[in-house]
Amino acid sequence: MPLFKKRTAGKPGEWYYCLEHKKVEEGPDCPGKDRFGPYATRGEAEHAMETARERNLEWENDPKWHDAPKGGAPDGG
Repeated sequence: MPLFKKRTAGKPGEWYYCLEHKKVEEGPDCPGKDRFGPYATRGEAEHAMETARERNLEWENDPKWHDAPKGGAPDGG
């Protein structure tokens, strides 16, 4: 008997964006490595890529996430 049961059907109201198929799915139809979510609404899932781009820009410009020492260039080797 398997320790973990594979969940094949998602819960109603769970929305995901599948990176492989580039579409919104209700419930986790595709593997976790290929999806963003869960989202509360279909609309949020439809904008998953836009949300990811915005967050990536915020992180790239956040000084707390830079590895360079203050006042200097990153170590070059």
